[in-house]
Amino acid sequence: MHKGHRKRMKERYLKDGGFENFAPHEILEMLLYSTIARGDTNPVAHELIEKFGSLANVFDAEPAALKQVKGIGESSAFLLSMIPHLSRVYNQAKWDRKVMLGTVDLAGQYAINLFIGKSHEEFRIICVDSNRQVFYQGVVTKGTINEVPAYPRLVVEEVLKHKAQNVLFAHNHPSGSVFPSEGDMEATKQLMKAFEAIDVNILDHIIVSGNQYYSMAEKGVL
Repeated sequence: MHKGHRKRMKERYLKDGGFENFAPHEILEMLLYSTIARGDTNPVAHELIEKFGSLANVFDAEPAALKQVKGIGESSAFLLSMIPHLSRVYNQAKWDRKVMLGTVDLAGQYAINLFIGKSHEEFRIICVDSNRQVFYQGVVTKGTINEVPAYPRLVVEEVLKHKAQNVLFAHNHPSGSVFPSEGDMEATKQLMKAFEAIDVNILDHIIVSGNQYYSMAEKGVL
């Protein structure tokens, strides 16, 4: 690699104000500067893209799989695997500024962000006030790669704990279709029955898969 390459890459990033004009391998190349102090990170970055197929797949890979690439050690694998989770935390911090879920699309995009980097299913509640402003969101149960339990008792307890009168449910399909399964539909019916008894409004149940969402309210299921 030519002398001064790292410096030129950093200057290019600062001049462009981001990674918009960088190739995927160049982004990886720069990220690896922080864990590979000396040497050429360009071949390592190329090999990562070749092995995993895309930048997103590299970030979603398990650390053990990343370490199979020559030049990727414990620190580099740890750094790369943190990226999706850092992205989720960063976006959530922006959303948490008095966010109001006044439309289905806003609620869907909010839900999408909650599951960035999640490889297993989670069932979450989103509590909002009468203006649909979020005042709490959290995980109720965690599951496997293709299913998560939504026990009415646990969900009701969590909602009552936060004194919510209006709630949205959200869960993800990490490796499947965004559309609800028969189990999803049945679980939603059970939750609707349970929440009728405590006079809490279910505003929506949103299913997320990747960067897509399915709104049961929008589809007339609720």
